[in-house]
Amino acid sequence: MTGAQLKEKIMAYSKDIGIDKIGFASADPFLSLKDRLHEQQRLNYQSGFEEKDIEKRVTPAKLLPEAKTIVAIALAYPSKMKNPPKSTKGDRRGVFCRASWGEDYHRVLKDRLQKLEEYMLELVPGARCQSMVDTGELSDRAVAERAGIGWSGKNCAIITPEFGSYVYLGEMVTTISLPPDNPITEQCGTCNKCVDACPTGALVQGGQLDSNKCIAYLTQTKDFLPERYRKKLGNRLYGCDTCQQVCPENKGMDFHHQEEFEPDPDTVKPKLLPLLELSNKEFKQKYGRLAGSWRGKKPIQRNAIIALGHFKAEESIETLDQLLNNDPRPVIRGTAAWSLGQINTKRTITLLEKAKGYETEGEVLKEIENALNQIAEDQMLSSK
Repeated sequence: MTGAQLKEKIMAYSKDIGIDKIGFASADPFLSLKDRLHEQQRLNYQSGFEEKDIEKRVTPAKLLPEAKTIVAIALAYPSKMKNPPKSTKGDRRGVFCRASWGEDYHRVLKDRLQKLEEYMLELVPGARCQSMVDTGELSDRAVAERAGIGWSGKNCAIITPEFGSYVYLGEMVTTISLPPDNPITEQCGTCNKCVDACPTGALVQGGQLDSNKCIAYLTQTKDFLPERYRKKLGNRLYGCDTCQQVCPENKGMDFHHQEEFEPDPDTVKPKLLPLLELSNKEFKQKYGRLAGSWRGKKPIQRNAIIALGHFKAEESIETLDQLLNNDPRPVIRGTAAWSLGQINTKRTITLLEKAKGYETEGEVLKEIENALNQIAEDQMLSSK
């Protein structure tokens, strides 16, 4: 078979196994990406979750010798939830971003890629393939852009004409030579809505992200969240959808044909207080299938505590006090102190003063003192 005939067969099979879009790119080095990555490193805009070896990120042949082609795939996911539960006073809820609805996309895309790889090796015995999803060395976005899946938007997401940016991406490097597709021309034009709407200014400019300021990244960190970002977090437990929600290309985009990605409303928009009582085992049982569980329960619980402060949820005072008194994790104790300070009642002042008397951890003491100082400032302002 010719390369074109092989490509047609692979494309047809991809539809049979539920791949929404497939594209093909050369395995040549990503030279322009290399320059951008070095610039990101220089500016300290990287999150630290990326592959540190830039050569591996831009040179497919370093991952698979004699690589000829990269096959890129995309699977669409929902943007709207059916019958979402409401967050009400006295019964507040947090929210997981849309990319963490349903089954962990890493597992789903790896399943599709494995099936595709097995089929390709049947067509070309002796060929070699290497697949990756998100955590691989290559840039999913750069591959998808080159393969014509979509264009790289100002929000640093791949935007497809068919599904907007609500797609998961994966790729396979192969020694099979297949005709490449043409990239899609960038279509954001003068639109700057995502940059303007970013809650923390993480989108420095269209197409350039300071990952360290990005809420999606911040929700995954395990240490104290810098105070300047806490109120920006709102009730987000994992991830952030703002730059996708404001994108005009995503208007009306909502796809529910991938059953694995269908969300359970109570799981992805959970009540905050019960989250704080989960053991590791209970957390894994309830949330382990979500992509947002990969860092464990600590970041999610820290974010839930911040959300309670955001809501000034007085019903959480006793639970937060228990955490402040008894939790072995300084980050959780200190964040509970901050949240009590945000709620700001006579009861919270008493509890914070009491905790100040016996807390020995420096960072937690600092959070308690900051919370008490903030309350004093607020009281001064309200009395003027």
